[in-house]
Amino acid sequence: MPVITLPDGSQRTYDQPVTVAQVAASIGSGLAKAALAGKVGGKLVDTSSTIAQDAALEIVTDKHPDALEVIRHSTAHLLAQATQALFPDAQVTIGPVIEDGFYYDFAYKRPFTPDDLAAIEAKMAELSKADLPVQRSEMPRDEAVTFFKAKGEHYKAEIIASIPAGETISLYGQGEWVDLCRGPHVPSTGKLKVFKLMKVAGAYWRGDSRNEMLQRVYGTAWTSEKDLKDYLTRLEEAEKRDHRKIGRELDLFHMQEEAPGAVFWHPKGWRVFQSLIAYMRDKQQAAGFDEVNGPELMDRSLWEASGHWEKFGENMFTTQTPDERVYAIKPMNCPGHVQIFRQGIRSYRDLPVRFAEFGKVHRYEPSGALHGLMRVRAFTQDDAHIFVTPDQITSESVAVTKLILDIYRDFGFDDVRIKFSDRPAKRVGSDEIWDRAEAALKAAADAAGIAYSLNPGEGAFYGPKLEFVLRDAIGRDWQCGTLQVDLNLPGRLGAHYIDEHSQKQTPVMLHRAIFGSLERFLGILIEHHSGRLPAWLAPTQVALLSITDRQDDYLRALSESLKNQGLRVETDLRNEKIGFKIREHTLQRVPYLLVAGDKEVAAGLVSVRTRNGKDLGQMTPQTFVERLGIELGSRGRRTLED
Repeated sequence: MPVITLPDGSQRTYDQPVTVAQVAASIGSGLAKAALAGKVGGKLVDTSSTIAQDAALEIVTDKHPDALEVIRHSTAHLLAQATQALFPDAQVTIGPVIEDGFYYDFAYKRPFTPDDLAAIEAKMAELSKADLPVQRSEMPRDEAVTFFKAKGEHYKAEIIASIPAGETISLYGQGEWVDLCRGPHVPSTGKLKVFKLMKVAGAYWRGDSRNEMLQRVYGTAWTSEKDLKDYLTRLEEAEKRDHRKIGRELDLFHMQEEAPGAVFWHPKGWRVFQSLIAYMRDKQQAAGFDEVNGPELMDRSLWEASGHWEKFGENMFTTQTPDERVYAIKPMNCPGHVQIFRQGIRSYRDLPVRFAEFGKVHRYEPSGALHGLMRVRAFTQDDAHIFVTPDQITSESVAVTKLILDIYRDFGFDDVRIKFSDRPAKRVGSDEIWDRAEAALKAAADAAGIAYSLNPGEGAFYGPKLEFVLRDAIGRDWQCGTLQVDLNLPGRLGAHYIDEHSQKQTPVMLHRAIFGSLERFLGILIEHHSGRLPAWLAPTQVALLSITDRQDDYLRALSESLKNQGLRVETDLRNEKIGFKIREHTLQRVPYLLVAGDKEVAAGLVSVRTRNGKDLGQMTPQTFVERLGIELGSRGRRTLED
């Protein structure tokens, strides 16, 4: 007689094992009709899943936080079924849920065309309207291999063959179509009403470039037409804000095939990049960090000792010298910082020791994953490592968390969510060490008074971490900053300090990044602001525009004065109409345009316009500088328009 506890705390007792669907029906016919899946003891299950013991149950409807995962997973199967209905020779491989949608990889004799995608989407709608029941079944592994081979599904058979012998395989069928899957899925195809196929791209089988190329069909699915429309609108807005497009328009940077995943910074882009560094350098110095710099090339033995070689070896760039020593270009800065800490004898009185570095790192990313500034192979980290005693973990973590959130606010990110990522499957260190590290980080998060969600299994290989996720102007989330508690790496690399009893102790190391990758953070900023960077960060803060050549000397002198006061200035003395100049510099997103004609020169004034087209009137250059100074000092919270 299972007792089912519902989210509101109420309980229902049944005289025999009961399915999720039956529980929903016993509550009400409306809930039974709306049920997409269940969540039993925190685990998602089908509505056909049987509950034989006492359990906590949530009925997953389209209002539930997990609804989209189930819908998108099921819609991926709908895509595969529709594709094979139209193209019987197409073989299916895998079809996971991804952010905002799903994809399915197919092996087919020719590329799918846009017309093919339209036909597949229409077939999906037809199968949805048919409201086919979705049924789960099980089969022994070897029998499942034979089953899929007989269907000509050799990729699927290979996947199953890689599963340990003796495992039972779950299959899901809808109509006559069957696929391998762990589930769960919606109870029938009629639950899948709001979807759209987006594009097709190439993908290597199992992500290995040595394998054959497959076709990856991307789609999206939602619980309502409004949500789909809003998503498509966000995509349109994201396309307008694409940092690669804006980077070209503003002459900030470029990338080219001869240096895949690396950035060629142009003068304007480099100004912004250096402004980010200068800003962070000031913040770090005020917070007690000492800036250091470690070698970019270090012997393989150091990376083996740290554990990085085993974890990241295939993603590290290496070189071999004539004497056959193998060196790796650093993929991260932490081992170098430990080496600096180890020089000399450290006392507990010296701790905390805070090292920061704008370290250039290199990591091999597959060419298909590269994406402008957002995914590169060569990037700069605002990396820091704090060596502390166990008693200092909480206070230092609280200070770092405050620093991170303060900095994000300076860049206009007030909506920041925090995730707690605990031990991954592949890690170094004992469970006891991980227990201590996770407890310490949770205590620090609680002391800082921050709310966080759990992100199971996503910690670094050496320690748990807090991940700081920014939400941008169009509602996208970007994971940037991290704070990690590491009880493993210092000991592996021989770091120690002398405690108050003259005994050697291994320090705890806190890993901290705020921007994460400066390249990626700048890409996020460009898209967040649609290229209209705040004046304190803009590559050009002020453009001086003449109406005729009679103002040239006046503006040249003014330009020199403004530059001497630390402003980034461009002077446009071209023989062009003033309307043309204003339009051109507005398109370049220059925050302030200072126009001078004969009247302004005679009175020692400038006419001030903003890039948004607002006329702020005439003022003396010094008044402008004073008002702009207030804006720059407030990081854009107050502008000349206020």
